[in-house]
Formats: sequence, C-alpha cells, structure tokens
Amino acid sequence: MISKRAAPSRRYLHLKFLYLAVLGAWLAIAGIPAAAQAQAAAPTQTIEVVSRTGVHVFTVELARNDEQRARGLMFRKALPEGRGMLFDFQREEPEVTFWMKNTYISLDIMFIAADGTIRRIAAHTTPLSEAQIPSGGPTRAVLEVIAGTAEKLGIEPGDKVAAPIFR
Repeated sequence: MISKRAAPSRRYLHLKFLYLAVLGAWLAIAGIPAAAQAQAAAPTQTIEVVSRTGVHVFTVELARNDEQRARGLMFRKALPEGRGMLFDFQREEPEVTFWMKNTYISLDIMFIAADGTIRRIAAHTTPLSEAQIPSGGPTRAVLEVIAGTAEKLGIEPGDKVAAPIFR
C-alpha cells in the first residue's frame, strides 16, 4: 500500500531552518569550523616510507578530489605523530604548489613522483603562511605530516613511499 504524505507545513520548515541555524552557530562558537567537521570522516589508509633508517608507517587521510585537496589540513589544531594526509592527484602533474593558509600547525610536506620516490621535502612549514611551496618537478602525490617528522625519522629525498597509488 502506498501512503500519501502531506507536504511539510511552513511552520515545520521554519523550525527546521531555525534549528539548523542554531546548530551552525553553536558549532562556530565551539570553534569547530565546518570544513574541519566535514574532514573528520575522510577515509584513511596505511602507507610506508622506506628510508635508510627503516620502514616508517603512517596512517593517512586521503585527499582525492579538488575539494579535499583544497581543504587539506586547514583548521586543525593538532596532528598526532604517525598521522598525516596523502594528496593524490590521480596522475603525475608537471608542478604543484602548496601553501599553509588556514593551517595552524607546522608540517613537513613531501612531494612524491609517480613511482613513489620522494622528490622534495619542505620541512617545518610556516603556519598560516600564504607563501607558495613548489614541488620542484613532476609530482603524483604529496604527503603532509607533523613538522620535524622527516628529520626525526631520517626521511630524505630519494626515499620511497609504498602506497596503493604507486603500484
């Protein structure tokens, strides 16, 4: 049996709108930007960085589309060790640039070629900076981790990243 539903009343729609407005205001007051809230549900993956000092395992959030890549780690107040974000461009790009706009934590940014080789590392980036950080050459992906990680673990250009996108 198919039931017929009455269209929502204007009062109902007004109350629903008011509820959403109050919820949005509360989240803003609580200091949780909408972009950061949406990012909490990003899919994760385990990757490895193989360096002369060993194999280093990271759990990374995946940024696969333009919106996710544009947002990146913006609005975050912390990033635990062993965590990060992997930006996948789906193919090797001739040059990519990053910036730290709306990013409150310093990062190490690793630019990775199509074969998984780390091409360049921009270490200890400046939070909130709009300065361009270039890849320095063709780049398939970028790995962002908390600042100081590359130095602490002995990760250098020429090291390899093992992840499904590099197979």
